[in-house]
Amino acid sequence: MSAKPVVLIVDDEKNTREGLARALRRSYDVLVAESGMAALNILSENPVDVMLSDLRMPGMDGMTLMQRALAGSPQLICILLTAYGNIETAVDAMRHGATDFLTKPVNLEQLEMVLKRVLRSRSAETENTQLHEQLDSKFGMENIIGSSPEMQQVFDTVRQVAASRATVLIQGESGTGKELIAKAIHRLSSRKNGTFVPVHCAALSSTLLESELFGHEKGSFTGAAERRKGRFELADGGSLFLDEIGEVDASVQVKILRALEERRFERVGGQESIDVDTRLIAATNRDLKKMVAGGTFREDLYYRLYVVVIHLPALRDRKSDIPLLLKHYLDAFNRENGRTIDGFSPDALDLLLTYRWPGNVRELRNVVEQMVVLSRSPRIGVRDLPVHIRDAGGSLSGSVPVESGTLENMEKHAIRQALKEAGGNRTHAAEKLGISRRTLHRKIAEYGFTEVERV
Repeated sequence: MSAKPVVLIVDDEKNTREGLARALRRSYDVLVAESGMAALNILSENPVDVMLSDLRMPGMDGMTLMQRALAGSPQLICILLTAYGNIETAVDAMRHGATDFLTKPVNLEQLEMVLKRVLRSRSAETENTQLHEQLDSKFGMENIIGSSPEMQQVFDTVRQVAASRATVLIQGESGTGKELIAKAIHRLSSRKNGTFVPVHCAALSSTLLESELFGHEKGSFTGAAERRKGRFELADGGSLFLDEIGEVDASVQVKILRALEERRFERVGGQESIDVDTRLIAATNRDLKKMVAGGTFREDLYYRLYVVVIHLPALRDRKSDIPLLLKHYLDAFNRENGRTIDGFSPDALDLLLTYRWPGNVRELRNVVEQMVVLSRSPRIGVRDLPVHIRDAGGSLSGSVPVESGTLENMEKHAIRQALKEAGGNRTHAAEKLGISRRTLHRKIAEYGFTEVERV
């Protein structure tokens, strides 16, 4: 495996792609493609860090290519190039997932600077993800944190269902961590050495989604210059995660249903049946039962998906986890940004605990990162909170009592909560917290809990 980042250059103009390739080869491993379809074939067979694509190309334009590429590889860095650059086009490209946008002819010095910046950012994200995995193992499962009864029930279901072959439907609001749960199921299953293939269904039209899921044969539609494997096939022996399955068109629902029931399908434009052993995990933030009643979702597919259902609670419904999440993300972003913020003021913590978090854990994570980066004090106060959280303050009903906002006191609260939920049983409390019984004993002695506090 190369130590250099891999850059894929996509441009129908030979001189442009070869010129860019020559300029970048000293610092990067460079792959080239003359069309969108050729690029998708390369992406399906090679690890790529950055895709540098022309916006206007015959057959498949750069915007469509980017959306299809990101549907299969959400972490891919996409930079679009165009000779027709304007602010409106740039904003549209960024809205659809582009990391950056450059005009042609490309300024090579500017391109080098952009590549270095986006790759540095990616490296930081990777290190942060590894850090999250290490920290999350203490109070949760994989990257999912929670000691509340609601999340413990989710964890129990995940562990139980992971060993089976059953289709799983994950329901929950946006930002609750549905993809993290899907990954946990995969990693705890016998398929963990297989591929976990995510597809974000809402990002693709029905025509593109059908090709993305089932692949296509050469010549099956305009621009299909080569045979291409679909995501069902690429996930053979592993797990396929269909996020936002409620957005899938009825015509594609039929093919998904057949693939689930028969474990076989045909590529678009093909007649040969392909057998696969792919486990499907689906997720939605919509009420599929209501969609069935309204005629927008197939009833037979609904019941085929409704084998094992995991309901992820909204953050406002598991408020006892908020101190734990705040501690986790504060610690993580302190390390990432070289900060030493030691916690939250009591008033700030009260507002964070009573805020309803419509964006759920994803919103909380982003808010903590913002506060860590911008805070000028050793402790986050009310003035450091985003305006919308300060404005949403007022009634403190439903808050979780915490004596102060330091990391130490948030850990104390988490331990007290676990002991309370375990009825004072230290073995069960340690299991809830994801720590050993010996560590729990040490923490109880260290914090000087009284007998009353322990229960």
